Amino acid sequence: MDAKPNLSKLAKHFSDETAARKLLESMRWPNGAACPKCGGADPYRLEAKPESKNPVRPGVWKCRACRAQFTVTVGTIFEDSHISLSKWLLAVHLLCASKKGMSAHQLHRMLGITYKSAWFMAHRLRYAMSQEPLASKLRGTVEMDETYVGGKRKYGMGRPPAGDKQKTPVVALVERGGRVRAFPMPQVTSANIRKAIAEHIDFERSELMTDESNLYAGYNAGIMPHGTVNHSAGEYVRGRAHTNTVEGFFSLLKRGIVGTYHHISKGHTARYCDEFAFRYTTRHIEDGERAVLV
Repeated sequence: MDAKPNLSKLAKHFSDETAARKLLESMRWPNGAACPKCGGADPYRLEAKPESKNPVRPGVWKCRACRAQFTVTVGTIFEDSHISLSKWLLAVHLLCASKKGMSAHQLHRMLGITYKSAWFMAHRLRYAMSQEPLASKLRGTVEMDETYVGGKRKYGMGRPPAGDKQKTPVVALVERGGRVRAFPMPQVTSANIRKAIAEHIDFERSELMTDESNLYAGYNAGIMPHGTVNHSAGEYVRGRAHTNTVEGFFSLLKRGIVGTYHHISKGHTARYCDEFAFRYTTRHIEDGERAVLV
């Protein structure tokens, strides 16, 4: 399969269910089919005998070792879905190629499915975009900041007034030129910030850049270099210290929420953070490669 499939190259897979299934099989099993239950590497494709009155569903395999039957969708986000694979593949490409996301209403109109089905698809795809295990911590120059998303804007650009429950606090950590981790935080406190730093940053191979907020003061007792800029005094760069990269990520996240999704619930904020973090982390590769990763 082409390592960089674009929309025109994938068009045939979006209108032909058999072609879509074969494409997915080639992506999941580049070295041949394998049983998702026992790992058996010598399954065979089930086909109905000419004289049989019982048809075999297309794409069914049977494991020679454990005798289990399976299809390429078992164990994936496509499992147990009644939506055709061709529409799933198109949705994957559209969501991966849209810099500011794509709403469920837009997917429902473009794919010819119900809004409920489109919403379900989009959230399964966001689940697939979840970050890698945290064993791989961020390294190098890491910028960290917090912002507030959702709700209706009833005040300026700063943080919401005390007692405001409409907006959700989101924290992001960005490697300059690399990966990003973004997630909602129930309360933005010094303790929660210190916990997030410990979970996501490799102290021995990193330096942290933040604003002058007291949230970051004295968090590590000097075990990692820490540069700051004083935004309240109009300072945005001090030598290597700045938070322009993480603020650029926040601008994408906010424009996507305001301009594409319009409203997101607090309960699903983490999924939207995963979506934007995945696209930002993979910003240096082609849209087709990004879709293959999903």
